[in-house]
Amino acid sequence: MSFDIQKIVRENIAKLKAYSSARDEFEEATADMVFLDANENPFQNGVNRYPDPRQQSVKDLLSNLKGIPTNQILLGNGSDEVLDLIFRAFCEPKEDNVIFLPPTYGMYNVLSGLNNIATKEVLLSEDFDIRVEETLAVADAHSKILFLCSPNNPSGNAFSEEKIKAIVEGFHGIVVIDEAYVDFSAKESWLRNLVKYPNLIITQTLSKAFGMAGIRLGICYASVEIIEVLNRIKPPYNVNELTQQRAKQRLLAFDEVQVEIENILAERTKLIAALQTVNYISKIYPSDSNFVLVKVDDANKRYNQLLEKGIVIRNRTTQALCENTLRLTVGTSIENEKLIEALKTI
Repeated sequence: MSFDIQKIVRENIAKLKAYSSARDEFEEATADMVFLDANENPFQNGVNRYPDPRQQSVKDLLSNLKGIPTNQILLGNGSDEVLDLIFRAFCEPKEDNVIFLPPTYGMYNVLSGLNNIATKEVLLSEDFDIRVEETLAVADAHSKILFLCSPNNPSGNAFSEEKIKAIVEGFHGIVVIDEAYVDFSAKESWLRNLVKYPNLIITQTLSKAFGMAGIRLGICYASVEIIEVLNRIKPPYNVNELTQQRAKQRLLAFDEVQVEIENILAERTKLIAALQTVNYISKIYPSDSNFVLVKVDDANKRYNQLLEKGIVIRNRTTQALCENTLRLTVGTSIENEKLIEALKTI
């Protein structure tokens, strides 16, 4: 499809010259070199040197795992930093707007406000699906980004290939597909479509299936042109050394990650079956994620009752289309048994 990144990127960003760090200017490092270029503390302790600003060794592992070239990968301090960079690169404050489809990930709205960008919201259908015609109809000449969270948070479902395709092909700006939970879904990632759609950005994370929420590593996959723009504005050392080290260890242990994913999916099936026996749960929504959304008689009451039993879940009753719903993360078998026991006794 035809897409000109220069018509989307902000004018001042297009003219911006990226900051060049000491580690950007000298890349051919060897162990026996003396580094006196970055004003670092010279005493070795494992983290006295600045981290690789390009995170090349982490990107190499991701490239092998996902089949995406490293020049189409950007890493951030969590997905939230990646999303913020996208706002700052392509949305002019007080002029442009973005579109998202509630109920969805709340940071889209927070980042819109932070960057002074107007929002257009189109509710999902009652069964949490995309309303394609209504969504495309709200776009105008200043609509720069459209966010799709698939699998969606908090509903848990992944959108159909056909409806995502209609959005990507019908929207004139950038479409961001947030795939934080894609590893738990039977539906394929949209990474395979990056070559076909130059207006597509895919975000993923090591926080969910990889079990690395504590290291804060978000991933952005996009065209070479989009990644170049985002690299221009990212902080020079945005991913710290400890995060890079732990990410590499986990990526090299992908077989362990797959075992954990299979365990979570098996536990999800068992949890859903058990939830069907709880009399005040009126609906269990389909899940492509590591959590299950359920509708109950009184979400505030049930939330507080579970809290009294030492079980913390998420009350989503204030979200659009989510009245009296609770979001339950799939835990270990022991944790899930405690949850079910508590649900049946309150």
